[in-house]
Amino acid sequence: MQYPEAIDYLYSRLPVFHRIGSKAIKPGLGNTLALCEALGNPHQKFRSIHVAGTNGKGSTSHMLAAIYQLAGYRVGLYTSPHLKAFTERIRLNGQPIGEDVVAAFVTKHRALIETIEPSFFEVTVAMAFDFFAQQAVEVAIIEVGLGGRLDSTNVITPMASVITNISYDHTDILGDTLPQIAGEKAGIIKAGTPVIIGETQPETVDVFRDVAVSLQAPITFADQQYAVEDNGVVNGFRQATVSHGGVSPRTIELDLLGSYQLRNLATLLTTVEVLQLQLPVSAGDVEKALAAVTSLTGLKGRFQTIQNSPRVIADTAHNQAGLVALFETVQTLPYEVLRIIIGMVADKERANVLATLPPTAVYYFCQANTPRSLAATDLQVEAAEVGLLGDIFADVNTALAVALQQASPNDLILITGSNYTIAELIDL
Repeated sequence: MQYPEAIDYLYSRLPVFHRIGSKAIKPGLGNTLALCEALGNPHQKFRSIHVAGTNGKGSTSHMLAAIYQLAGYRVGLYTSPHLKAFTERIRLNGQPIGEDVVAAFVTKHRALIETIEPSFFEVTVAMAFDFFAQQAVEVAIIEVGLGGRLDSTNVITPMASVITNISYDHTDILGDTLPQIAGEKAGIIKAGTPVIIGETQPETVDVFRDVAVSLQAPITFADQQYAVEDNGVVNGFRQATVSHGGVSPRTIELDLLGSYQLRNLATLLTTVEVLQLQLPVSAGDVEKALAAVTSLTGLKGRFQTIQNSPRVIADTAHNQAGLVALFETVQTLPYEVLRIIIGMVADKERANVLATLPPTAVYYFCQANTPRSLAATDLQVEAAEVGLLGDIFADVNTALAVALQQASPNDLILITGSNYTIAELIDL
């Protein structure tokens, strides 16, 4: 079986979340455990850091991977969803898994897959763990797919569990209150294993503390350890002054320019500190890595500049909290007219999301080529109800072409609303 055949097999045979949403989820960890057992329990053969959270878990995972990679470790990175190619989900020292490796795995284990009948995500997780074990990674950064307690990645026993923050997303699956959502994400906390919580939130702090105490897991709230002051974008980097205890403040530069990344900064610095005895890294390596995350790990779609004059920025924000954070950064930029290209999925609550969008912008409504995508016509109608006006387009690239034709050199074009919308950009 060649790579195209293997990918077609995975997509056609197995339920895939990005195509059919929550129907693709197979509750429980049984399938993943069965796959791992048949593969020789690869998840027990490497050290790992488990990263969950509503927003920021992908960026935090990539930044942690960059730090340990630059420090000389052999680093695995598992994230989802991918933007352009399936192989982006599984990386070794920043490089995607080989297409031949994917094809060989599917070919070799086809009978196993057909016996267990796992989901697409469960197979992907098992493939990643098998690859990391075979490659003898020294640490793997594992991003949770959805929630935590019942997520397929939750078969690992990590060196540390990291939860960035809690806000409303996937409420049909995780619950419709912040404590309920926090309870699901707290499911990645393991007995005696350090847990780092990125943001202290009144609604969720007791949830995390109670679980940590019950499991005797040392808990640290990152925003109580590090104070981060935004210095804005300086010489092409997001610059911050970081203070920590009695240590002299230091300046850190990020190549990820969104101001919301500063919330992730305290989280990952705390994680590195907690693991310093097991995975020592120098302050210099941390600073160099954070200035080069995109080149070290291949991360895309996080306040990414596609072109200048007019400036075009792509960002995968797709829920209310993510978009609020995104527009905090947008408001710091100079522009004459803000033009927003947006596509969304149909199986998420949208009223609060649309309420966060600026009514003064010019809108270009589009839809991604996936069954989960909300029709652009429906998005236009729902947006108009809250005063957001614009035209509809068949896809994101058509919308961008028109926006570029209509824009002046000093306008800002923002593309957002869904991973799937960003993924279809030709020039990403």
